[in-house]
Amino acid sequence: MTDKTIAIVNPASGGGRAGRAWPELHKKLEAALGPVTALFTDGPATPNHLPAANLARQAVDQGASLVIAVGGDGTINETINGLFADSTSDQAGATLALLNTGTGGDFRKTFDLPADFEGCIERIASGTTRTIDVGKMSFETDDGKRLTRYFNNIASFGLSGAVDRAVNRATFSKLFGGSFTYQWATLKTALRFKPLPVRIRTDTGFDEVINVGIAAIANGRFFGGGMMMAPGAAPDDAIFDLVIMRDTTLGDLFGGGAALQDGTHIEGEKVQVIRAKWIEAEPADAKAPILLDIDGEAPGRLPARFEIVPAALTLRI
Repeated sequence: MTDKTIAIVNPASGGGRAGRAWPELHKKLEAALGPVTALFTDGPATPNHLPAANLARQAVDQGASLVIAVGGDGTINETINGLFADSTSDQAGATLALLNTGTGGDFRKTFDLPADFEGCIERIASGTTRTIDVGKMSFETDDGKRLTRYFNNIASFGLSGAVDRAVNRATFSKLFGGSFTYQWATLKTALRFKPLPVRIRTDTGFDEVINVGIAAIANGRFFGGGMMMAPGAAPDDAIFDLVIMRDTTLGDLFGGGAALQDGTHIEGEKVQVIRAKWIEAEPADAKAPILLDIDGEAPGRLPARFEIVPAALTLRI
């Protein structure tokens, strides 16, 4: 292949799995694609510093036509934000491919991408592309600043934002894989969590104050280490699926068998699904923090506005 390919590698993802696997992965990528330049992240992300985004911006500046995100869902999200960094038209600056080495691996599940490295590399090498939508959101950081970020999969608030913080602090549980880590963190966090009132508005005229357990603004279908939060979501239909779980209890999360795993939770009386092109959400009580989740990361809190950006990103999958 003659096009320039750059890999954005987060060596710390998956508890260091990416760093350990990278030398062999690099050989396999180059055997399939030709020369691949590697750029390595230098530390964890913060709301004001996204290492993978900075490297993705550098990759575009260097003329990359294909950027491969090597890491977890957070690395993928950061990389996408870098691809949009210099865009004035909400269009990504290069094609993106995914090589998941992280804890969750939720985004790849919407596209039925293989979990194994060899399968992912084969899919990248096939050259098949798909254009998808992305979400664009403005929100408040924990220190009170306003930021704008893109997201490719699911942004949410409520319990999920608190769980993110628990997952990112986890060490021992990550030895048992991504699904276990998220489920364990969800259980521990849910024991202390209390749904709080949030005013939610959409372009469809919806305007209600709801005691939110979890509200997910979904472009993709899965989050939280394999939970099918939005079974009807499609990443190329130019609209979000807003899934609201109200007055959520521990029993709602863990007492319904496989409901969140297979998407049947949306049939519950406490769950509402709304399709919308934009959503605004703010705490009914300004003193009560409602925490955000963006593709598995914890960037800040409400108030926030979420907008769909149609056909903005090309994936090689």
